[in-house]
Amino acid sequence: MTTTGGTAPLDFTPAPGAAPFPRMVLAQAGAEVRAMLRNGEQLLLTLIIPVLLLVGFSLAPLIDIGAGRRVDFLVPGVLALAVMSTAFTGQAIATGFERRYGVLKRLGATPLSRSGLMLGKTVAVVAVEVIQAAVIVGVGLALGWRPHGSFLSAALLIVLGTAAFSGLGLLMAGTLRAEATLAGANLVYLVLLGAGGVVFPLSKFPAGAQPFLEALPISALTGGLRTVLADGAALPLGSLAVLAGWAVVALALVSRTFRWE
Repeated sequence: MTTTGGTAPLDFTPAPGAAPFPRMVLAQAGAEVRAMLRNGEQLLLTLIIPVLLLVGFSLAPLIDIGAGRRVDFLVPGVLALAVMSTAFTGQAIATGFERRYGVLKRLGATPLSRSGLMLGKTVAVVAVEVIQAAVIVGVGLALGWRPHGSFLSAALLIVLGTAAFSGLGLLMAGTLRAEATLAGANLVYLVLLGAGGVVFPLSKFPAGAQPFLEALPISALTGGLRTVLADGAALPLGSLAVLAGWAVVALALVSRTFRWE
């Protein structure tokens, strides 16, 4: 401790300590977002593929959706695909390799704590989804899309869809080897893209398969967003129930089975 003339003494004693918890979470979330946006494969998965699907299938008569315009059918489905690509596929692959290389173990031992790390990942996923939604909605409006219904209802569906897909992604990343997670997450992405009502109506599938397909989280999210944004209908309770069921089951399993190393 020193003094300078008649002024108060200056205390140079070190005062080590962790930053406030919210600041640590936001710092981790910022690092996660930057890592996602700098990764070419992640950017392809989260933004480029959804936008290309929206533009290509809206402008070219590649699908028969029956009555209505293609862009009105496609925008809700592509929004659901964007949620799945970020909350499930991207998060599963990134977390799987972080677990393999010991990153999760080391980060979990920092003052941030493991719960803070997961919260930071969740905030990062939501931040990327906001960027995705802004881009997809902007492209949709440029293509002539005119949304109907409540954006609050659409946001509630997206939040539940994010919870469901995040739970499934972390369940895969926390139990399988990184290579198996990489292959499995990409395979699930492709299967749900084709069979989840994103670009092809579920009515085009065999009648016996439709009840099973409608119970998938991507179908519930796609159908719910389409009901709200394309048809202007009230919040679909069936879609909410399906997404909530997937979220509860997946997150409960994650809490029991997730391995940090």
